[in-house]
Amino acid sequence: MLAKQYSLRSVDTYLKWIAGFINYHDKRHPSSMGDNEVEKYLDYLVLKKNVSPKTQATALNALAFLYKHIIKQELSPDLVFVRSKKQQKLPIVMTPDEVKLLISFLDKRYYLIAGLMYGSGLRVMEAVQLRVQDIDFDFDFKSIRIWNGKGNKHRIVTLATELIPLLISQIMQANDYLLLDIKNEQFAGVWMPNALARKYPSANKSLAWQHLFPSYKLSADPQTGEIRQHHFYPTGVRKAIKKAALKAQLTKPITPHTLRHSFATHLLQSGADIRTVQSQLGHSDVKTTQIYTHVLQQGANGVVSPLSKLL
Repeated sequence: MLAKQYSLRSVDTYLKWIAGFINYHDKRHPSSMGDNEVEKYLDYLVLKKNVSPKTQATALNALAFLYKHIIKQELSPDLVFVRSKKQQKLPIVMTPDEVKLLISFLDKRYYLIAGLMYGSGLRVMEAVQLRVQDIDFDFDFKSIRIWNGKGNKHRIVTLATELIPLLISQIMQANDYLLLDIKNEQFAGVWMPNALARKYPSANKSLAWQHLFPSYKLSADPQTGEIRQHHFYPTGVRKAIKKAALKAQLTKPITPHTLRHSFATHLLQSGADIRTVQSQLGHSDVKTTQIYTHVLQQGANGVVSPLSKLL
């Protein structure tokens, strides 16, 4: 998987489903199994585990990879199994006042990340993986460059002017961390994508390539064991937002992705073209973006309750 340049998260996910498949069949070796066993496992995931269509598809992709690239015995393209038919959930959207309230209860450490997720429509991983050089403060552009987002796609998103002072302060903090890290003889610099570490051997210790949100301590690279500077862990962001939602007494199920949903919906509410919103979110198909128009059409901006005409 690594040779095919799969991300570490994808590798972990695929290994999880492959292990689950093997355990379900009493730890039989995959080479002794095939289409029938895969079909039974996919049936089990739906009938017993009640997984979503996306989860079932991920499990199938993992097993297809196993049999095609490891066992060298491809699965049939005509597998017969019970397909999950859970309907897609409508996105949870906060009002602008609710967003403001949520952010006011956030720990200072996570305030800027939340601001970027709502102000620029970033996913939580896109926010924590930002590098210093990804922020463009130029007056005419004011944007953020997102590299290798979902689907390994790049895009440019808007940057809220109000966040610029906080971003400058955050970059200064990242520089302070870097100066301390360089004093550590074991520090191998920040991880660099592709072959850039060989092409620019000193770039991994330059401020431009440092994570905008560096972890407070160095950690070992899971692939090489080298001591590097990592970024904020996404779980910490999720916990912080959940904690802030409880403090703010918001009854909606709030997650970091709710900020992204709210960004898209509020953009459409303000009159933005749906193609513009699609581009900002990085959706390949405009149909994915259209779910936010459904939220508006079916909510307060659409149908008026007949009770309103009586009272």
